Amino acid sequence: MLRWFRFFLPKEERFFELFARHSQTVVQGALALQGMLRGGDETPVFCQRVNQFENDADNITREVLTAVRRTFITPFDRVDIKNLITSMDDAIDQMQQTAKAVILFEVRNFEPPMREIGTLLVECANLVGRALPLMQSIGNNVAMLTAITEEVTKLEGRVDDLHDIGLKELFLKHRDANTMDFIVGAEIYDHLEKVADRFDDVANEINSIVIEQV
Repeated sequence: MLRWFRFFLPKEERFFELFARHSQTVVQGALALQGMLRGGDETPVFCQRVNQFENDADNITREVLTAVRRTFITPFDRVDIKNLITSMDDAIDQMQQTAKAVILFEVRNFEPPMREIGTLLVECANLVGRALPLMQSIGNNVAMLTAITEEVTKLEGRVDDLHDIGLKELFLKHRDANTMDFIVGAEIYDHLEKVADRFDDVANEINSIVIEQV
């Protein structure tokens, strides 16, 4: 009975505006990360951009969580809203962790698989950005939302493969040379893989909401 009552009450739609703002910030963060992975003298500049976009995303996340507390009727369950925005924020948080490692170890050159992962992460961010507006009318967009989240999961699998390939290449490259170079490279690979994992978490949260709403 309560579910039907909630269905007919007007819902606060500002959440979708906040989701859109956050997703665009995540896209910008992923593009900055991709720029960082090109290497060269501009690397610190792109790291700083990642940090700035992460700060912007944190501010939007706080807006969402405040709105959840203050809004009587939300578009879907409050816990789902919290989990969705938190998983999105975790993705850009992990980008920031990658940038911090690059700054800490003063890395300026990146392996080809790292750069390829950067491209895939931009694709993941763009897919999430496409999915969120569709959630305003989930019933009409189930097939598209499912296809998008499946694509994110496939991309996460490709990142896993590149992570393993990259680590193997890194080991072969440095096994008779500087061990520290291998350790630093391996850490960057691990951070990049975790970014993809967080995008997969976002896809899982979207799927969970879809299942509950249809």
